[in-house]
Amino acid sequence: MHYRRSAESVGLLLYSSLLLLLGTAHGGLPCALRQYESGAVCVCNVTYCDTLEFTVPSELGSFLLVSSSRGGLRFAQAGGNFSRRTRHTAADVTVTLDPQKRFQTVEGFGGAFTGAVSHNLARLPVPLRESLYRAYYSRTEGIGYRFMRVPIGGCDFDLAPWAYNEQPADDALLSNFTLLDERDLQKVAQIKRLAQVTGNDDIRLIGAAWSPPRWMKTNNDWTGSSRLRPEYYRTWADYHVRYLELMRAAGLPFWAISTGNEPLNGVIGFLFIHFMSLGWTAQDQGRWVGQHLGPALKASPSEADVKLFGGDDQRYTFPWWFQQMDRGHPNATSYLDGLAVHWYWDGVAPAALLDQAVARYPGKWIFNTEASLGDKPLQQHRPILGSWDRAESYVLYVLQDLQHSVHGWVDWNLVLDERGGPNYADNYVESAVIVNATSAAEAYKQPIFYGLGHFSRFILPGSVRLDVRSSSSDVVVVAFERQDKRTVLVFYNRANSQVTVRVEDKRYGSVRVRLPAKSVHTLLYL
Repeated sequence: MHYRRSAESVGLLLYSSLLLLLGTAHGGLPCALRQYESGAVCVCNVTYCDTLEFTVPSELGSFLLVSSSRGGLRFAQAGGNFSRRTRHTAADVTVTLDPQKRFQTVEGFGGAFTGAVSHNLARLPVPLRESLYRAYYSRTEGIGYRFMRVPIGGCDFDLAPWAYNEQPADDALLSNFTLLDERDLQKVAQIKRLAQVTGNDDIRLIGAAWSPPRWMKTNNDWTGSSRLRPEYYRTWADYHVRYLELMRAAGLPFWAISTGNEPLNGVIGFLFIHFMSLGWTAQDQGRWVGQHLGPALKASPSEADVKLFGGDDQRYTFPWWFQQMDRGHPNATSYLDGLAVHWYWDGVAPAALLDQAVARYPGKWIFNTEASLGDKPLQQHRPILGSWDRAESYVLYVLQDLQHSVHGWVDWNLVLDERGGPNYADNYVESAVIVNATSAAEAYKQPIFYGLGHFSRFILPGSVRLDVRSSSSDVVVVAFERQDKRTVLVFYNRANSQVTVRVEDKRYGSVRVRLPAKSVHTLLYL
């Protein structure tokens, strides 16, 4: 791997320009910037890892601006005050906030703790591992994640496919599913330590199963075209409840589960997807949920309050999948607390489908529950160290989701190795943090990490989206009011040149900020 340090000087020049305009506000340990051919990463090791610490604005009209950019800024901070006499020029991009128009409430952000994540973390020295825990889930020095998606059994990001009660076959009573597998016991210990190290007592676990044991499936295989054998509909529901009970007994109660990861993988996706899956048609899944899974959860003394999310597949399934579930069983969607969506085909499925789902199923959450890059045929199927282009994709799609009714946003693997795994199906992808699995001495925070942090650390649970408009398509923006009455704007300059943005809030006046090319910013003010 070849790198140079020129990005450090570029980032400092841009940062200095921003500070001259606004005045300074300092906090946290700075990024240890390292430049690779494709861009810059921030290096963490056993003795050092950058942090995100800041002083929350406490006077009316005061603000904090946090910035990251292709040029090398990583959570750079500046501060100042709104003014009634801010100079305005015709070249300014105007961002106008209307706090009276309010939309969905955001529940938070997160990532996935797969078998690959557990494996990679276990190989790291304790100080580095715990720095990564804090980087993600600390609410005082990290990016403040709240949610954690955990596979029920195995997934493709494992060393091998697996499920509970693989033997004996045809065991409808799940007689061999009485203890947690060693792989899950390792996750339990790691997640408990993560909560302890970060001091985060509000981590919410979301479970999802990729496949039952093979004997429950029509093709008796981990992958390929499959369905759940009808005689095991009740058994598969009991399997979910058993898992939740065992995890609770181990000290990890779950906040929610889904009806299963990407059900169309076993219907049409098997032609190009070769990892664990279970195929469902929407009507069959509706029958299973309405007759078995929904009632089984409600009947469990300990798991009756666990939330249930339906779908867990691509945006193009919205909202017809849920309509078809109700055709399979009239009460199917009544058991759903939320609708889960993955981002992989967002480029061809309009975001308006999310709004349609909200209109048809009012009161149900919409969560993005999986996102990564490197999965498409023309993409590089591995991490690209320092890629700002990949961070830009994340930032723009998160902005789009938030603009279209999404209540929660959960990334895929928290930590992968340089290859983008391990993954037994060779389905290697990108991650916001990459560990050096060869030396186990370093980890690299990708630009994606900082892009996500601009949302997750500042848009706190309970924040309500506000109406906000930009006068230029080059500046994409979303706005929220937090429960502490502070306002958050996240905006992205997608242009290849610097722009000046005038933010107008009739309550306080306005402020002008100069944004570097290809940069993401969070404006927090009281």
